[in-house]
Amino acid sequence: MATAKIAVLKTAPETVLPDYARLMKLAEFEKAIPRERDLLIKLNLSWTKYFPACSSQPWQVDGALKALIDSGYDKEKIFPVENKTVVTNPVKGANNNKWMPILNKFSLPFIALPDVEWVKYDFKSKLLKLNFIFPEGIYIPKMFIGKNVLHLPTVKTHGHSTTTGSIKNSFGGLLKEVRHYSHKYMHEVLYDLMLMQKELHPGIFTVMDGTVCGDGAGPRTMIPKIKDYILAGADSVAIDAIAARMMGFDPMEIPYIRMCDEAGLGVGNPKNIEIAGEDISSVNFGFKTKRSFVIWGDQMLRRGPLQFLEKLLLHTPLVVWAPFASNVYHDLLWYPTVGAGRIKEFMKTEWGQLFRKY
Repeated sequence: MATAKIAVLKTAPETVLPDYARLMKLAEFEKAIPRERDLLIKLNLSWTKYFPACSSQPWQVDGALKALIDSGYDKEKIFPVENKTVVTNPVKGANNNKWMPILNKFSLPFIALPDVEWVKYDFKSKLLKLNFIFPEGIYIPKMFIGKNVLHLPTVKTHGHSTTTGSIKNSFGGLLKEVRHYSHKYMHEVLYDLMLMQKELHPGIFTVMDGTVCGDGAGPRTMIPKIKDYILAGADSVAIDAIAARMMGFDPMEIPYIRMCDEAGLGVGNPKNIEIAGEDISSVNFGFKTKRSFVIWGDQMLRRGPLQFLEKLLLHTPLVVWAPFASNVYHDLLWYPTVGAGRIKEFMKTEWGQLFRKY
């Protein structure tokens, strides 16, 4: 029976950087992503604006990069990347989430994936849905081929996939900005992405931030919850499973985790996962996945009673209404009102104070 090892530590703002180094060593990162090979740093941008737990935290980026460079990884072989969606801008997001001062400190570039070469790639694996969704072929960034990858997700819920983490983070790297076409078959697509990564990347490693987690209508309109945990591991399925369990879910009831486990793409059953570091046997955040107004509307059109309008509204030039509506709701209505209040409360905390220091 396959087993996996995931490292979990408690941390605090004053010790988070050395704690990330200790975490990564516990999870044996040097074995998973050997320094001899080029390394992609796949950042996680769920919103161009900053919102706690929504995107890779600055101390998460700082801690992971410091641990790599202190361990002898060559800066010339490290490539921080992030993509755009129809509602996010990677360059603005890198500034708003305070990644740029950290990348500059380590003399590393920020690579916006819309600016790199994308090539059609014929995957050998039998994909469940992506060949159907993109019959013209699957295009990926050419620079991804043959490189190791380090994912930097956060612990949060997601209205489309129940939880989100390491596997979902590849969604924003391996698919172009029209990847929202995949929302109808999210769990099958996450399974496909795990297959694709196994073909593309010799080594995969994840450093997940749970210092401030997201509960509710993720990945944006969440309630930030301070939990002071950080996680790492070389099995994307296992780290997503452990994060899900800590949030209060049964990982094997989440389709994408169960499907990957059953196919041998990783370990999804917590009984078969070794935890190094903290005893988390009694941890249960009690999180509940909810759907934002935008995700609710998307699901009504793709899988609900309004799906007779899906082709017209989401697969013709009329689709421009969707990102416009999303931006109006998220950026102009929710963020300055509900979001602003939650950010204000977060900034009073020690983690909020740390964010300001970046």
